[in-house]
Amino acid sequence: MPASTADIPASAQMDRRSLWCRTDRTSLQLIRYILVGTAGLAVDFSALFILTEWIGLHYLLSAAAAFLAGLLVNYGLCVAWVFHRRSLERRWLEFVIYALTGILGLALNELVIWFFTEHFGLHYLFSKCFYLGVFLLLFAVRKTLLFR
Repeated sequence: MPASTADIPASAQMDRRSLWCRTDRTSLQLIRYILVGTAGLAVDFSALFILTEWIGLHYLLSAAAAFLAGLLVNYGLCVAWVFHRRSLERRWLEFVIYALTGILGLALNELVIWFFTEHFGLHYLFSKCFYLGVFLLLFAVRKTLLFR
């Protein structure tokens, strides 16, 4: 393991720094969005499991609450780390639009989980996996509408 950054090639240092510095590069923002989405998804899945299995809520009610918890984590991390240029000056309006896209995501989330659980007999956590591709659509929509 290198003793200092002097032992690490400059290209590797640049890549490591670029992960944490502000950027307008869509490819890097997408990588960050995926990482943020993973954190939000971990919150979502954990809350879904806890609310359904431990607390005893119906899986669709649990899915809605868990999705909203993940949405809050995603928004906070997106504005703090993924996107630094914002299209709107009013932060409350930005959050409302972010949340509205999240509600669209929630509707798709509920539909996907219900469809694969009820029609194919899949476990609700496995059904949730079919939703994962939708966050790429949400990235494009949110980047276009909210973050330059």
